[in-house]
Amino acid sequence: MTLDPSSVADTVADVVRAVPGVADLHPGMFGEVATYLPGRRVVGVRVTDATVDVHVTVSADAPVRPTAAAVRAAVAAALPDHVVDVTVEDVATNPTTVTPSEGVR
Repeated sequence: MTLDPSSVADTVADVVRAVPGVADLHPGMFGEVATYLPGRRVVGVRVTDATVDVHVTVSADAPVRPTAAAVRAAVAAALPDHVVDVTVEDVATNPTTVTPSEGVR
């Protein structure tokens, strides 16, 4: 079954941002982690037919490995037919240091 990449990427982004301890999605070292859609991109989420790559920034007060495991479990529950890989790219020591993705979902 082929899924619409925009609905999958948006769903994954929403699910990940709802996980306690996740400060935000992270675009990767050079901004390379994203799902590219017409007129926009969903940063921190890369979707293929079989896998979902998620890159996150974790809050400093959250345990890193359990938060990553919670992200993996939440995304796997939303997309049971996909392998889910989670990368913690950064730790936000001050939640205001995480810049929101203006105009980007």
